[in-house]
Amino acid sequence: MAQPRATLINLANPGWVHCISRCVRRAFLVDGPGQDKSRKVWVEQRLEYVARQFSCRVAAYAVMSNHLHVVVRMCPEVAATWLAEGVT
Repeated sequence: MAQPRATLINLANPGWVHCISRCVRRAFLVDGPGQDKSRKVWVEQRLEYVARQFSCRVAAYAVMSNHLHVVVRMCPEVAATWLAEGVT
C-alpha cells in the first residue's frame, strides 16, 4: 500500500532514497527518434539545479531513454542556514 512521503522520510535522520521517474505513452525522455544528445545534458543540468534549490545531495543518477533514476539524500542542516528572505 502506498504511503505519504512524510511518513517514509525522517528529516531528523535522513537516509538515501532511490527515486524513479518514467515517461508515459511510450514517450522518450532522451535518445528517442529525432532527438539529439543535448536533451540528456539539459536533464543533468536541471538535476543539479533542483538539488541545490531543494537542499539535497545526489549520490548517483542514470538518465535512460524513457526514465530517470536518482539516489538522493535530503540535507535539512543546509536548509536551516538559509535566510527567509532568500527562499522563494
